Amino acid sequence: MSTIDSTYPDRDAVEASYHEHVDAGRVDTWKLADMQLVMGEREGPRFSDAFTGKWYLNCHCNGGVFNLGHRNPRVIAAVREAMDHIDIGNHHLVSTHRARAAEKLVESTGGDLPCVVFGTTGGEAIDLAIKAARHATGRDGIVSVEGAYHGHTGLALATGEAKFRDPFRHVVPGFIQVPYNDLGAMGSAIDDSTAAVILEAIPATLGFPMPEPGYLAQVQSLCRERGALLIVDEVQTGLGRTGSVWYHHQESVDPDMLVAGKGLGGGIYPIAATLMTADVHRFTSEEPFSHVSTFGGSELGCVAASTVLDIVTDLVFLERVKEVGVRIGDGLAGGPFEIRRRGMLTGLKFEQTTGGMTAMKALFDRGIYSFFAGNDPSVLQFKPSLIVSDDDIDWLISTVRETLW
Repeated sequence: MSTIDSTYPDRDAVEASYHEHVDAGRVDTWKLADMQLVMGEREGPRFSDAFTGKWYLNCHCNGGVFNLGHRNPRVIAAVREAMDHIDIGNHHLVSTHRARAAEKLVESTGGDLPCVVFGTTGGEAIDLAIKAARHATGRDGIVSVEGAYHGHTGLALATGEAKFRDPFRHVVPGFIQVPYNDLGAMGSAIDDSTAAVILEAIPATLGFPMPEPGYLAQVQSLCRERGALLIVDEVQTGLGRTGSVWYHHQESVDPDMLVAGKGLGGGIYPIAATLMTADVHRFTSEEPFSHVSTFGGSELGCVAASTVLDIVTDLVFLERVKEVGVRIGDGLAGGPFEIRRRGMLTGLKFEQTTGGMTAMKALFDRGIYSFFAGNDPSVLQFKPSLIVSDDDIDWLISTVRETLW
């Protein structure tokens, strides 16, 4: 067993405890799929099973949390040093660490979005974006995309699929959904009651369907024409994953708000952020305590985020992401699936309705951990850490070809 935690003598013991106290359904699901796994040691692009010692190449990365690998040494060093002097801080007070992280986020947008509100999770950051849009416009309506996912918190949950809302009797007025890449439906949905349109830059849980040429820019034009705001969710596509710091820059889009999360904390400390224009941000001046988050923008989290931004804004780093993405695309070309790719964001879409689920299991048995798209299980989400070596990529490509061809 891993030396991380010796509390449980074997897998059965930890699964029994988890089943009773945390999530029985999850334990039962993984047993049924014969994919039992307890995370043990972890390093760089891989992690091990705590009981078998088997190592897995992480091609899920928890939606981008581990973009920079597990236990990234630069992020750990920065947070460790900071812990000798600071803690999470006090969200009511001015903070040098919060200011520095905000400056770096603003710089990453080229100054287009000069104001930042921090949170702990992407869902919380989405909630804040929706609240801010309603305040700025004086409208209530929110338009999102069918099959998209923006989180499980209150307002974020209202933008997503009914299967996540209905079990909790979560009914919030003012939210409508339209098909992705359908400009006609989007144009019909945006009216003088619409506060904002919220879009993932590339919808992850929908299986990474790529935006049609000009789609995102035309949605922005519709918003501008009709007085609605555009919120771009880059929780999964941001921070270098697509070969640029933010994917919307590749689409020549200039949103009113941008949401970042997951990878912003480098897999070491949870932190999220909502970037916005000064006009949208004015609610903080009108009522400074109208939105608070006890742990949002914690000082240790901001240290982690600042370090992550130093890494992912480096041009050499971004060029490497582009190069590796091309290698992955070329290496998997000709397989029994459609490849949906931008940089190192990749979806493998199979003809079979559950093809992504089947591929996930087959690769799991070979030491590759990936995950299917929750709202389209024909697609396998395929996202190795951005720091993988050439040897990692060679092994990954050859193993996928041997397994799935």
